[in-house]
Amino acid sequence: MSSSASSSTPISYKDAGVDIDAGDALVERIKPLAKKTMREGVMAGIGGFGALFEVPKRYKEPVLVSGTDGVGTKLKLAFEWNMHDTVGIDLVAMSVNDVLVQGAEPLFFLDYFACGKLHVDTAAAVVGGIAKGCELSGCALIGGETAEMPGMYPDGEYDLAGFAVGAVEKSKILSGQNVKPGDVVLGLASHGVHSNGFSLVRKCIERAEAQGSLPETLDGKPFKAAIMEPTRLYVKNVLAALDKHPIKALAHITGGGLLENIPRVLPEGTAAHLKAGSWPQTELFAWLQKTAGIDDIEMNRTFNNGIGMVVVVAAEEAEATAATLAGLGEKVYTIGAITDIGSGKPVEVR
Repeated sequence: MSSSASSSTPISYKDAGVDIDAGDALVERIKPLAKKTMREGVMAGIGGFGALFEVPKRYKEPVLVSGTDGVGTKLKLAFEWNMHDTVGIDLVAMSVNDVLVQGAEPLFFLDYFACGKLHVDTAAAVVGGIAKGCELSGCALIGGETAEMPGMYPDGEYDLAGFAVGAVEKSKILSGQNVKPGDVVLGLASHGVHSNGFSLVRKCIERAEAQGSLPETLDGKPFKAAIMEPTRLYVKNVLAALDKHPIKALAHITGGGLLENIPRVLPEGTAAHLKAGSWPQTELFAWLQKTAGIDDIEMNRTFNNGIGMVVVVAAEEAEATAATLAGLGEKVYTIGAITDIGSGKPVEVR
């Protein structure tokens, strides 16, 4: 009898592990955050089945540019250290910086937050970071999805994905096709590791902990804060520079580092020769290199190694472009030049 009774007992969605009330509470927490990111073009945002956006009329021949990315295993440290308020900035930056590389202005952003059990405070902290990233890059947080999936993720863990859409005038798309030998390569400083290479970062932390050699600070910040420093948002400053200078190409330095990302914007037959030591290695990257025991080539292929965005300009434009970017708050370094590839590699640091 007891078996029969238990098999007929009603099971609610909440009993199954999905709390609709928690989801509703999160939406109410998110709404004022998203409202701060509203901009021209938004017709209908969070709350509907789909978000509506009208491309601003100032565009004559708008081309839409889309990008998507995640945060990677940096999230493992966010879980371990209970630091959730900046990974949302990483999420936005990884996509909007990519969209920027085409010369595009990010227009709107959507996020996907997936977890096993929804903890409203944690999710609100993450989305707060997403909203902050959108606000700083001038794009609207126009919608998203919160998925509570019992059994898919351990309690306290989640995954993130982000989707950005931008626009650029067809005549102003940055294809890199007019890059030529003699052009100058400028590097804009990163804010640390950003959001790539964290599988190796975590191994370095494990090794240092085992050796009892974990530093208390790096670059004047507490160790954990230095490691978790969010990806720099280059959008507003680089768009302002694009309005004033004929920039030829941009490269966002993400997975694959300087060696793998710069060739993506170079025409066939050209290469970038970067001058070793032309930008400073921070304490953070010096610590990672020493702890991992890797050479300079591996550093420049795994991490941004201090340069988060590369700007290619004609030699006669280099000084003025660098001055504009520096005046806007970027740390700018002249890190190399474009050459014929010859029999060499697409990017060399020497």
